[in-house]
Amino acid sequence: MRIAFLLSILLVAFPVQAQMQIEKPWARATAPGATVAGGYMVIRNAGAAVDRLVSASSPAAAKVELHVHINDNGVMKMREVPGYDVPAKGAFELKPGGAHLMFMDIKRPFKEGDKLPVKLKFEKAGEVSAEFQVGRIGGSAAPMDHAKH
Repeated sequence: MRIAFLLSILLVAFPVQAQMQIEKPWARATAPGATVAGGYMVIRNAGAAVDRLVSASSPAAAKVELHVHINDNGVMKMREVPGYDVPAKGAFELKPGGAHLMFMDIKRPFKEGDKLPVKLKFEKAGEVSAEFQVGRIGGSAAPMDHAKH
């Protein structure tokens, strides 16, 4: 009986996480001495309801913040936001010049080819793990050999 109960919990919990898919997670390589780095990805929500990315964390940084770029009277500025809405049956893209993760107080420089473990926390789907691949310094797109996650 106990096994059946545990299986029923797993069957209920699994589909929610499967609804959130992370594609092309990547971060820019950093210059020596840099303390912050940007992270990007496409979040796909196969579910029938909006979900919201509310936080992120990684052992590669003291803190990971959710940021957007805003145009303030012709001056581009970054601002931390409380989350990103991912539409039902849709996607939300984090990209250079737009919404992005900001790795704060990185433990060591990000080098091209490194892989960074990141945990993403969603309101409904809970925690989803992703592995960010580090691309070129100043890169504007995911590394070419990046596989889907």
